[in-house]
Amino acid sequence: MTTFTDLNLNDALQKSVSQEGYINPTPIQEQAIPHLLSGKDLLGCAQTGTGKTAAFALPILQRLVETGGRRGRIRALVITPTRELAAQIKDSFLTYGRYMDIMTIVIFGGVKQLHQEKELKKRPDVLVATPGRLLDLIAQGYVTLSHLEVFVLDEADRMLDMGFIHDVRRIIAALPRRRQSLFFSATMPPAVAKLASSLLRNPVKVEVTPQATPVERIRQSVFFVDQKDKGKLLEMLLADREVSRALVFSRTKHGASRIAKNLKRRGVSVDAIHGDKAQNARTRALEGFRSGKVRVLVATDIAARGIDVENISHVFNFDLPNVPETHVHRIGRTARAGADGMAFSFCSGMELADLKEIEKTIGFEIPRDRENEFHSMDATRGLVEGVPASKVKKLREQERHQRIRKYKESKESKKRSESARKPHSSKARSRPGSREVQSSESRGEKSRNRSHPLRQRRSRGNSKR
Repeated sequence: MTTFTDLNLNDALQKSVSQEGYINPTPIQEQAIPHLLSGKDLLGCAQTGTGKTAAFALPILQRLVETGGRRGRIRALVITPTRELAAQIKDSFLTYGRYMDIMTIVIFGGVKQLHQEKELKKRPDVLVATPGRLLDLIAQGYVTLSHLEVFVLDEADRMLDMGFIHDVRRIIAALPRRRQSLFFSATMPPAVAKLASSLLRNPVKVEVTPQATPVERIRQSVFFVDQKDKGKLLEMLLADREVSRALVFSRTKHGASRIAKNLKRRGVSVDAIHGDKAQNARTRALEGFRSGKVRVLVATDIAARGIDVENISHVFNFDLPNVPETHVHRIGRTARAGADGMAFSFCSGMELADLKEIEKTIGFEIPRDRENEFHSMDATRGLVEGVPASKVKKLREQERHQRIRKYKESKESKKRSESARKPHSSKARSRPGSREVQSSESRGEKSRNRSHPLRQRRSRGNSKR
C-alpha cells in the first residue's frame, strides 16, 4: 500500500502530513500528486470528502518552494464557489505549509473588503478566493495575476449551478497563458466539460469515484410523507440517540430558517446556514456544528458546499433536490474516513418524479421505509391530497402567472394615476426656465397693449365685460 513517503514530497511537507496523522494517501491524492509535481494540467472528477484539497495543496506548496519565484507576487490562485470552502482551503494551505515560508490569504464577499485590502498589501504567494470579490479587487487594482504559476478551479459544477460561469471565464481571461491549471468537479455535465476543455492543455484525468455514484458505505432510506408532516417526521427521527451529528438539507433559504426555528422550539440544539445569513453568523454556526455544540445544522445546497466536518452521522433530505447530481453532493457529507453513515430522504407526492430521476442516476432503487406513523400512500402514488402532482404543479404555475400579471397591472395603474395627478409639474420639470419665459412674454404683451391704441381699447373692453 502506498504511503505519503512514497510520493516524493519534501521534508517540510512530510513533517506536516505526519503531524496531521496522515499515513496512506486517498486514491485521488495517490493518483494526482505525482502528475502535479511533474507540472501537468489535471482534470479531477472527485466527490466531496475524497481528500482533493490535500491533493492539490501539497504539490502546489512544493512547486512554489522549488521554483523559487520572486516573492511578493501571487503565484498560485484557487477559485472556489463559497466563502466557507474558501476559508477551509486557506486553512489547509496554512496547515500543510507550516514549515515553509509561504504566505496564503483568502478573500470572499459578504464582508467588508478593507481587511482583505490590507492582507493583499502583505504580498501573498497563494490566494484563495470566490469569483465575485476577486473580480472586484482586480478591477480596483489590488490583485495582479500576471505572475501566476498555478491556477485551481475547485467545485466547477457548483460554480455552474450558482451562475458563476461568466465570472470564471473573466478570471481565466486575466491569467497568463503559461501556467499549470487544475480543474476539479464532482460531476461532469456538458457545460462543465466544455469549460474544462477550454482551460486545460493535454490534462491527465483522475476519476476516483464513478460519476454520480454515492459512497457505498452510506445506508439510504426513503420516507414517503406528506409535505405537512415532514417536520414531525424529522423530529421523530432526531429523537434517536444514534443521530449524533445531523445535516438537514432544505431547497430554500426560507425553508431552512423555518425548519431550524421549529426544531429549536422542541429543544433541539440546532442552527441554520444559507445565503441570507451574515458571514459571522454562518461562521459561528459552522464552528458550533464542528465542535459539537450544535447537534443539527440545517442548510441550503449552496451554503452547505463549504461544510467539511468529520463524523456527520446522518444526512436528512428534508426536500429532495431537483437535480439528481445534487443528491450525491448531499449524502457525501456522511460516511467519511471509513465511518458508516445514514442518509434519509423525505419524498412527498410532489417529489416522486425527482426521486425517480435520482434513482435513475445512481443506478438502483433506494430502500423504502414504510414502517412509520407518517407513511403516506398518496406520496407513493405521486398524489397531493388525492390530486395528481402534475395537475397541482400546473395549477400552481397558473396561480403564479396570475399573481405576476396582477402585480404588473397594479404597477401600471399606479404609474398612470400618478401621471394624471401631476401633469403640470412634469412639464415644468421637463422645460426649466419656462416660467420665466412665460412671464417675460406676458410682460412684453402688456407693454405692446399699452403702446397700441386699438389693443388698449380692446383690453379695456374685455375688462369691462
